[in-house]
Amino acid sequence: MKSIDWKTEAAAGATTFFTMAYIVVVNPSILASPGTGMPFSGVMTATVLLSFVMTLLMGLYAQLPFAVAPGMGINAFFAFTIILGQRVAWPQALGIIFWAGVLFVAISVTPLRVAIANAVPAGLRAAAAVGIGIFLTFIGLRSAGLVIADPATLVKLGPLDGRSLLSLMGLMLMVWLMKKRSPFAFLAGMGAVTLVGWILGYVRTPESLWSRPDFSSVFMKLDIWGALRLAFLPAIISIFFTDLFDSISTFIGVSQACDMLDAEGRPRNLREGLIVDAFATLGAALAGTSSGTAFIESAAGIEAGGRTGWTSVVTALCFLPCFFLAPLAAMVPAYATAPVLILVGALMFRSVSCLSLATIEDSIPAFLTIVLIPLTFSITQGILWGFITHAALYAIAGRAREVRPMLWILAAVSAALLWLHP
Repeated sequence: MKSIDWKTEAAAGATTFFTMAYIVVVNPSILASPGTGMPFSGVMTATVLLSFVMTLLMGLYAQLPFAVAPGMGINAFFAFTIILGQRVAWPQALGIIFWAGVLFVAISVTPLRVAIANAVPAGLRAAAAVGIGIFLTFIGLRSAGLVIADPATLVKLGPLDGRSLLSLMGLMLMVWLMKKRSPFAFLAGMGAVTLVGWILGYVRTPESLWSRPDFSSVFMKLDIWGALRLAFLPAIISIFFTDLFDSISTFIGVSQACDMLDAEGRPRNLREGLIVDAFATLGAALAGTSSGTAFIESAAGIEAGGRTGWTSVVTALCFLPCFFLAPLAAMVPAYATAPVLILVGALMFRSVSCLSLATIEDSIPAFLTIVLIPLTFSITQGILWGFITHAALYAIAGRAREVRPMLWILAAVSAALLWLHP
């Protein structure tokens, strides 16, 4: 057994934290958007709590150097589609996250997890990632004021005012720092835009720079039984599949890229990692935020030498001071977090290179998955239509035998859900 290089593990844990620390500000900014009714301070406390507890669990139980936090994409779906689009009260929306977590936990401890993961074509997984990336980018452009509503064309280019120009400045700064491989790219960009906005008078200084954690507004305020409605079933299933895809893609992709495989060539401790990810969805609902997942940014710490669960333990401890910084975090305006959404969307869009578009039965399901997610403001629609059209077009093309039995079941369930609640 190799000895642990404590200095390297600690440095790797800190690197992972600074690479993903933007989520402490961005997640509450999304969930507390006007109209959701969720308070920024409560969601920020929930974000920090979930990130600390689940990253610690990932280190101590799964013994993996992966950090866990509320996932990008799902948080936008939670706020803009479920709460604002479907006009679901946020306690019920948290209940939807809870039941998706229950389903994820149940699947993760059984062989059914592997059957579902293997049944979904790689093309549909990649298409979902691309669609979510475009979805996030659209939200970022809207937050920056670069895209606005128009009664004739639905959307149009917004005016290049001071705030939108600051967003573009932040975007350029983040890209430059990313090219320099700086773990502070997102944080520095948001900080610079906020600072310039404060100098120009766009941002107000809070009365206090720190406060106590807010455990009174959203913590344990979910409506579990109110979420048990047939109308919410598509959202529950969509969140479950998105979490499952995110988890498997992150664990497999990072493990293969960083040579963290077992003797059989599979990601090390994959089952334990997925169980922690499942409880991150369940725990998110209890804490008061959208579902948690393993962050792809964990690769930064792994590349810095992190190889054991102690990397995650250090990352978890780095989250603790964030409990007391809610007023300072609330200073960060939407046009400062917008570049993060745009860049994360662009990074997710890179999955388009994994798509197989040679045949129409492969290209159309992928295309529909990609375009329906941003155009309907719903990850659910993209995933469900992807399942249905993949199975149907493979049957039409005479390739029905290539469709796994589990995918036929998923397609049938998807069709039933769309028929019941289009």
